[in-house]
Amino acid sequence: MTTTDNSAADSIPNVLAERYASPALKAIWSPSGRIAIERDFWIAVMKAQRDLGVAIPAKAIADYERVKNNINLASIAARERVTLHDVKARIEEFSDLAGHEFIHLGLTSRDLTENVEQLQIQRSLAVVRMKTAAALLALAKQARAHRALMITGRTHNVPAQPTTLGKRIAMFGQELLFAFTRLEELCARYPARGLKGAVGTQLDQLTLLGGDAKKVARLEARVVKHLGFRTAFNAVGQVYPRSLDFDVVSALHQVAAAAASFATTLRLMAGQGLLTEGFQKGQVGSSAMPHKVNARNCERVCGFATIISGYVTMTGALAGHQWNEGDVSCSVVRRIALPDAFYAIDGLLETYLTILRQMNVFPAAIAAENTRNLPFLATTTILMEAVKAGAGRETAHEAIKEHALAAANAMRTGGGDPDLVGRLAGDARLRLTRAKLESILGESARFVGAAPQQVDVFVAGAKRAAAKVKGASTYQPGKLL
Repeated sequence: MTTTDNSAADSIPNVLAERYASPALKAIWSPSGRIAIERDFWIAVMKAQRDLGVAIPAKAIADYERVKNNINLASIAARERVTLHDVKARIEEFSDLAGHEFIHLGLTSRDLTENVEQLQIQRSLAVVRMKTAAALLALAKQARAHRALMITGRTHNVPAQPTTLGKRIAMFGQELLFAFTRLEELCARYPARGLKGAVGTQLDQLTLLGGDAKKVARLEARVVKHLGFRTAFNAVGQVYPRSLDFDVVSALHQVAAAAASFATTLRLMAGQGLLTEGFQKGQVGSSAMPHKVNARNCERVCGFATIISGYVTMTGALAGHQWNEGDVSCSVVRRIALPDAFYAIDGLLETYLTILRQMNVFPAAIAAENTRNLPFLATTTILMEAVKAGAGRETAHEAIKEHALAAANAMRTGGGDPDLVGRLAGDARLRLTRAKLESILGESARFVGAAPQQVDVFVAGAKRAAAKVKGASTYQPGKLL
């Protein structure tokens, strides 16, 4: 019997990262990417400490900078198996490469890990912000293109009143615009933990800098600025409050919810034959049914939103469970929830952008649905016209309900008279002639109300929001699997 060593190929992957996330997000959260950020952090701290009087030779800093990109994950893993401490293993690896022992002076592990993880979050939020802005522009383009295309509006998934396809798209776009505004606000106020030491008192930095509190403050401010944060916590323990992680992940879920609502409705419309999300050359909808054009990308968007909602639950469970100045019971949860939430939202936005750029609308099918439903869709307008003609509102409502239900039943069963207009014209309670009713139905443009103007307002708002984000107008999603 011949056996093959498949251990490398048979390793268990992170599906979200390997299958769905973009290279930009993976680079931020990859093991080598994290170590690169850590080493940059250590060097920034050393430079600031040296400038403030700590005896760190310039040559030592130069040697650390020279080797900072020599990242050997296997060597670090071997050290961790001995130390059973991930940060200590990475300290030893970097110092041995440089030939010095000047990194991590006055720091505790959380001075490193908290700030580095927050930097990963901050950079990831910037990617999400850009792609969300790109999605707003794509939504605005589709909404504008279908601004006046009347469709059958549905509530409870039942025909209700006419609207326009552009307004339907703008409706979901408005939700995304609110989510984008929250992202903007979060990015602006997101604070770093800063250099606070073992329990948050900065004791070791004060000792290192001769008890000079002003120097310690300058050291922290310089490092925080170097990392790109606008602010830092003042009173904090060994770990920053985990409610901040919940704030981040719930903001991602708000973005996901807007996309998932759109995707759910597009799936329903695709099932009615009104549009498709796009179908590429060579794509297969079903292995058994060749005719099928499934809205699988929309289904994927909804799946990503469900995943992110799970991470909202996980990070929400960590919020409010901090022991004293800190503990590490949150560690295993955060190692999964934080990167994977960003992988999921990244995959969602890539998929969402692809849908918005490739979707196909079928105006003839939409018109046919309107024709089938129009007399019923116009009942609220007929009600208002009856009131204007002198009918009592409740009396007219009851009359229209009777005839609408009877006509609908006749259409569904094939028995009785399905002519709703004729039924209404013959009811003296409504005070409307057939000619008047047909005139009302002939003015189809009025049935969509202010929908076109609402589209215009959304489009303008989306453009204003996205204009602030570099790269949003030119971003193109990657090819989907």
